[in-house]
Amino acid sequence: MAEIETFATVDDWAGACASRLAADLKAALTGGGSALFAGPGGSTPAPVYERLARSELDWSRVSVTLIDERYVPETSPDSNARQIRDVLLQGPAARARFIPLYSPAVTVDRAAAEAAAALSSVGGRLDTVLLGMGEDGHICSMFPGSPTLKTLLTPGLKPTVLGVPPGRDGAAPSIERLSMNLPWLMQAGRVILALKGGAKRAVYEREALGDPRTQPIAALLANAVPLEVLWTEAD
Repeated sequence: MAEIETFATVDDWAGACASRLAADLKAALTGGGSALFAGPGGSTPAPVYERLARSELDWSRVSVTLIDERYVPETSPDSNARQIRDVLLQGPAARARFIPLYSPAVTVDRAAAEAAAALSSVGGRLDTVLLGMGEDGHICSMFPGSPTLKTLLTPGLKPTVLGVPPGRDGAAPSIERLSMNLPWLMQAGRVILALKGGAKRAVYEREALGDPRTQPIAALLANAVPLEVLWTEAD
């Protein structure tokens, strides 16, 4: 199990996450290169994004994308792209290139293929990643019981983006999604799993001991993902 780094406050936790992400991006930009960052939507990463957006970087050479997305346009309140634009891509960070996973394609699978091609065109390797985790143990859109879960967790595939169908009989997700697969995280420079609250820590500790073929946290640990777990008890 990866060591859990503990922070007393949300401010300390968010600052540590943002500082490491910024350091990775700065290192990737050294020598005139470019950088690629992927993160989640939702409210949990907002304080991290607010700090990261103020980092002194050449944001014009940074590409930003999402680890997963709901299959909805940015006009929807459910859009992760809308959330990341509103919080991260502000101030200096507004100069970054945003690569969405959603596109108004004929099907979610076609949109996933277009997203994979767009990410390949900017190098196909994530320099740094921010992850969140649901209380069911899901990361990205790797949901327990999803018919695409085992494919998303297959380590031998190339990095890609896959369509995720809605769950049946009330199972998550409620709508179609797009998700990066495990190989993206295996090839990343650093992956920060940012957790808040006692319940999330308990879920992480339980899932870490699970089956890497069907439990995403266990898959991260079993496949040498460069994982760092940063946790604060404060919600």
